[in-house]
Amino acid sequence: MQTGSSLTDKADTAPLAAAWTGAFGLPPFEAAKAEHFLPAFERALQAHRAEIAAIAGNPAEPDFTNTIEALERSGTELTRVGNLFFVLAGADTSDALQGVERDISPLLARHDSEIHLNEGLFRRIEAVWRARESLGLSSEQRRVLDRYHTQFVRAGARLEPAKKLRLAEIGERLASLGTSFGQNVLADEKDYALVLEEGDLAGLPGFVLGAARGAADERGLKGKHVITLLRSSIEPFLQFSARRDLREKAHHAWIMRGQNGGLSDNRAIVAEMVALRAERAKLMGYATFADFRLDDQMAKTPQAARGLLDEVWTRARARAERERDELQAIIREEGGNFALAPWDWRYYSEKLRKARFDLDEAEIKPYFQLERMIEASFETARRLFGLSFTPANVPLYHPDARAFEVKDASGRHIGLFIGDYFARSSKYSGAWMTSLRSQENLTGNVRPVILNICNFSKPEAGEPALLSFEDARTLFHEFGHALHGLLSDVTYPLLAGTGVSSDFVELPSQLYEHWLEVPEILQKYARHCRTNEPMPQAMAERLRAARNFNQGCTTVEYLSSAFVDLDLHALSKASSLDVIAFERKSLERISMPEEIVMRHRTPHFQHLFSSDGYAAGYYSYLWSEVLDADAFNAFEESGDAFDPATAKRLRDFIYSAGNLRDPVEAYKAFRGRLPSVEPLLKKRGLDDAAAA
Repeated sequence: MQTGSSLTDKADTAPLAAAWTGAFGLPPFEAAKAEHFLPAFERALQAHRAEIAAIAGNPAEPDFTNTIEALERSGTELTRVGNLFFVLAGADTSDALQGVERDISPLLARHDSEIHLNEGLFRRIEAVWRARESLGLSSEQRRVLDRYHTQFVRAGARLEPAKKLRLAEIGERLASLGTSFGQNVLADEKDYALVLEEGDLAGLPGFVLGAARGAADERGLKGKHVITLLRSSIEPFLQFSARRDLREKAHHAWIMRGQNGGLSDNRAIVAEMVALRAERAKLMGYATFADFRLDDQMAKTPQAARGLLDEVWTRARARAERERDELQAIIREEGGNFALAPWDWRYYSEKLRKARFDLDEAEIKPYFQLERMIEASFETARRLFGLSFTPANVPLYHPDARAFEVKDASGRHIGLFIGDYFARSSKYSGAWMTSLRSQENLTGNVRPVILNICNFSKPEAGEPALLSFEDARTLFHEFGHALHGLLSDVTYPLLAGTGVSSDFVELPSQLYEHWLEVPEILQKYARHCRTNEPMPQAMAERLRAARNFNQGCTTVEYLSSAFVDLDLHALSKASSLDVIAFERKSLERISMPEEIVMRHRTPHFQHLFSSDGYAAGYYSYLWSEVLDADAFNAFEESGDAFDPATAKRLRDFIYSAGNLRDPVEAYKAFRGRLPSVEPLLKKRGLDDAAAA
């Protein structure tokens, strides 16, 4: 065992065993060590098992209080320990923490199966569910009862014993495989470094060079320049490097993560996970895992999800092909005797953008300072929801993380927000929202502690952190998720915050991106890092005019990943799956342009294989975008991007409502109707007018 501990080892668990008593109820970050977690998990698991046994064995007649509320009150210690551990394992991991993660993931999966397959416990839940009409339950109680019943049924509670046993085995194995998958991707990203010599720097602007020097310093290569496989490092390199040979080398490393042979190769893991998911679906009575997964989502069926993807794909591919021809024309004009390749796209696209819109990334980035964009996201929340954000001087898990106390317009404490923005080798790539504590009112006025984890390039000492426009959009996106957690106002933990269907959970985040481009926000916060002058109006107009530039490529990158996801999980069986051959065949089916690569190739597709979170569900970003494009139209129709009445409906029915309602009903309560796809097509510049 990596940590030198065992689950029976009675190491000191004091830092983790007790309720958190730090400021704002924070955990003791400075005292929590990797060796504390396994014994702390053991203690918490034992406590939760005892609570579940007491609920299942209660001799009293099952009712909402002694069964459903009792379940909601159980597992407090396990939730506390798990939340802290997985925040650290994702945002500031180590070899020791990764060892614990490998040990604990299957044990947590086993524990989850033991609960959901507990016959006595399910009998009580079903008894309460069958009597629901006569119990005088509130709408929220009805909802939490329904979600528990659905959860248990979908976990196999009604199956015969042999099938239950196999389901538990599958769940445990999938948890182990998912942990290994994510750690393998991180290993490939950490191990790679493209070291640039003086002659390799052609075309790279100052902000790329500064980030590359910082990456070199982190690796003990002071005075050098290093490109890593973090998106914030490699994408600007591909965008600006004049060295085509180095672009090809870096791009190859980028798309080959998880597919390089050796211990970090994920192809066999993917094949086994797809096969196990297909088997799990069959045990549950579904033809495929995609059918199983989408049955409890807004889309309901893979056919509905695929129908949306198909509707957008034809337009996106046609747009991407026109974009390709434009880039190839630039190559010819420059005397290049080669066909456009994937590692050329960003480089020539940047040239075309500059020529068409007079936009130069090196000129734009000084206007998007990280600190200013954080302020902009806060100001948007103030104007929409009356929130304020005050820096909180509290101990956190890493010096780069910073905390803010959140209050409402009356000065009432809402929660704590933690932002952790810079890339580092101890952090998984990407950007995400998570929590140390979720809101609920069942056990008191429990206020949330919400985190945004990002991977922006850290500047050199004394220099401001600068974002690209897309980075700024990512910051707003993740802060939309954070507000979904911070504004949660429900009684029961199961329904809190982002605990909604995966094809609805992206609505609050994608919708929030729109406010970055609202003139009042952009004019106030897009200020030059040296002069503090606002972005010139002409530049802001050109930036807005270019919002749909390269949208064909961007949409194709995303949609191709969503198609492969659905295709993989539409397999009724997956024995001896050749993952790369399958990916290739799936892309051939949709006539994928050869000059574009999937946004996430299968061997490093963490959305799908680090957990089940987005498996057969990557389509949900587009599904939610249909909602968010229409939702922002509600503000535009009012004539005010901060219209108080519209903002109140948005808060009441979307941001604060958690899973109080079925997503369809929640959206209709906000908007008065369901959306069409047209606002999405217009937003992406793929409508008929834009295509003409």
